[in-house]
Amino acid sequence: MNLLNLNKLSNKSLYQIALTCIKGVGVTHARNLMEIMGDEESIFKGDVAQLSSIPGISRRLITEIRSPEALRNAEKELNFIEKNKIDFHFFTDNTYPYRLTNCIDAPMVLYSKGKVDFNCERVISIVGTRNSTKYGQDFCNEFIKEISIKIPTLQIVSGLAYGVDICAHRAAIKNNMSTVAVLAHGLDRIYPHLHRQTAIEMMENGALLTEFKSNTNPDKHNFVRRNRIVAGMSDAVIVVESPLKGGSLITADIANSYFRDVFALPGSIKYKMSSGCNKLISDNKAVLLQNTDHFVESMGWEDEKVEKKRPIQQELFLELSDDEEKIFNVLQKSETMHVNTLSIELNVSVTELFMTLLELEMKNIIEALPGGMYQLV
Repeated sequence: MNLLNLNKLSNKSLYQIALTCIKGVGVTHARNLMEIMGDEESIFKGDVAQLSSIPGISRRLITEIRSPEALRNAEKELNFIEKNKIDFHFFTDNTYPYRLTNCIDAPMVLYSKGKVDFNCERVISIVGTRNSTKYGQDFCNEFIKEISIKIPTLQIVSGLAYGVDICAHRAAIKNNMSTVAVLAHGLDRIYPHLHRQTAIEMMENGALLTEFKSNTNPDKHNFVRRNRIVAGMSDAVIVVESPLKGGSLITADIANSYFRDVFALPGSIKYKMSSGCNKLISDNKAVLLQNTDHFVESMGWEDEKVEKKRPIQQELFLELSDDEEKIFNVLQKSETMHVNTLSIELNVSVTELFMTLLELEMKNIIEALPGGMYQLV
């Protein structure tokens, strides 16, 4: 431990990064450690007996936690992000993408470079094959151009890859929209290198975002991990083109598991790059995307200036359970609210929340809107 810089040891970020450097400790273990031990520093300095009481924490893991190696690696990474002016986001920070916090496998730590708010009111992810066709690229360009007029504050998320991803980023830049590239490697490089200039341009009104530390290679399995961030930090995922197998379909499946809306652009049955989208639609895993107006209407974003609904009479409280009353109170303060925002506001999982929302719908107290939005009747 004496190899560590003592000034760094007082830095909370050091312990937060170190939590992701412990061999054998994933997101679930890390969250359990935080919950039981109380804070990051206590995980590395607190009572070993308390560590032993945590379910799933073996003696071997305790040895790894108390080894100075995790803190040494964390110090190196902290030096790197301070030197390169990289922003650091722990999952309890206000700057962390709040939509991700409801995802059970969301990263504990994110690193970013750029000028952006990851908690914009409207965020969508646009994904697709690396071998995009003119059909897909034309649709992507036209869609983003049109939606930039309807919802100029919308943020576009993608993965900086060839094909649909880079088309979406460049169209967002062209139309002065915020865009975020989620990377499958650390911020010490840009992959693919050909997209470096686009990456630089997007940082003026967007960011590069990753969970990976420096010196992490863009290995294949990292792209799969990256996809859960692309899906989780958005309100909806749009698949523009995809063959029957590919990362875009994985992203769509993850988005469905997170209760995000998924849209797919249909194409001719003769086009290989539309076969994945067509299957998503036929399997009811995605809504058939027709045009920008259809998307905005489906998401319930066509009218941002809805008049406030009159409060339901307080007598209704006599008919509501405690959980129902909590939802009622939150919705009474807002015109509409997305189910994921409700989940975060009430600290209740989306799965549990849906059951209570259904009860309120049956009582005709709330109504479900397109795009996972809810409001009082």
